[in-house]
Amino acid sequence: MSRFTQVGTIVIFLLLCSLCACEQQETREVTREQAQAMGDTWVQARNQVKLDMLDRIYHPDVVVHDCGAPEDIRGLDALKKYYSNTHSAFSNLDFSLDQTFVDGDRIIWIWTFKAVSTDTFHTPLGGAPPTGKEVTFSGVAIDRLVDGKFAEEWVYFNVLSPLMQLGFGVVPPQAGDAK
Repeated sequence: MSRFTQVGTIVIFLLLCSLCACEQQETREVTREQAQAMGDTWVQARNQVKLDMLDRIYHPDVVVHDCGAPEDIRGLDALKKYYSNTHSAFSNLDFSLDQTFVDGDRIIWIWTFKAVSTDTFHTPLGGAPPTGKEVTFSGVAIDRLVDGKFAEEWVYFNVLSPLMQLGFGVVPPQAGDAK
């Protein structure tokens, strides 16, 4: 078992445990085939920059908790704008869904992002200038469905990994700076 698979399995287990602890709502089972179709639509929408396709799979009032965003993304229009900004900042953007897990009304994805930094992009730490470098990183997304559409999404990845690949570093505070 590869290190990525081990880490992914542990992350998924921990995330499922935390989600199961939340208040239970009436769930509607999603099939593996439905999850695959939704994933195919998402990948096509992102890789071909056809963001209107997201209307098919996202609830208009979706809430996305993305560790790469400075705050929760509320609503499908805001999500499309966020994705559009990603497409503006990165060329040759290529998403893949590497593994899919289905549990009740939840779909868990392990995904990979690959692109080239060509314009300013926003991070939780602020704006970052383009570097012209390629970046590849993986993460996990968990989607909760309501009426067959994504109503809430949690996105996790190591935020430092893409920044470091692009040549950015982390500078700790200097002695005397912490007051």
